[in-house]
Amino acid sequence: MDFAWTSHRFSGGALALDVANSVILREDPLRSTDRFAVPAQLEAFPDAAARFCAERALFGASTPPAPAEAPAFLALREAIDGYFRSKVMSGEPPVHLLADLLEATAIVLRRAPKGSLASATAHSALRLLAEVESDRLKICGQCGWLFIDRSRNRSRAWCDMAVCGNRAKASRHYHRRKTETAA
Repeated sequence: MDFAWTSHRFSGGALALDVANSVILREDPLRSTDRFAVPAQLEAFPDAAARFCAERALFGASTPPAPAEAPAFLALREAIDGYFRSKVMSGEPPVHLLADLLEATAIVLRRAPKGSLASATAHSALRLLAEVESDRLKICGQCGWLFIDRSRNRSRAWCDMAVCGNRAKASRHYHRRKTETAA
């Protein structure tokens, strides 16, 4: 199956969230896919992020993690997802998740070269922690990705209207027609 990093893959609104969203269908172990498990996809991610990420102006082009940096980068990705997903679901994540996120961020910032994807992701996670905008974090009702709801009335329900929003609307339409036909 061919795969390309498209603008939809960068619907999170922050580099840290886009990196966390690189695991597709995270909550479904049978269908879950880690896009960074394929080295070519991890190599292509920084260039795509430079084109599509909401924070591209802040970080610009960056280099993918070197093989020695990859475990720390992936640990950071998991800490970002764990903390922010818990924040959305419970409002106040457990303190150990914050500690995990800060520890993973510190490790990456100590080891990763400036301008690397890992370093930019760590900075993005710290910015997200510090900003009031983190109160606008949501989980897409269709795909489960994390995203920032920047709509005026905070009513956005999907990471991307063109993909997940259309799927949800098509599903509702299908079920409504099926019910009408059965009646």
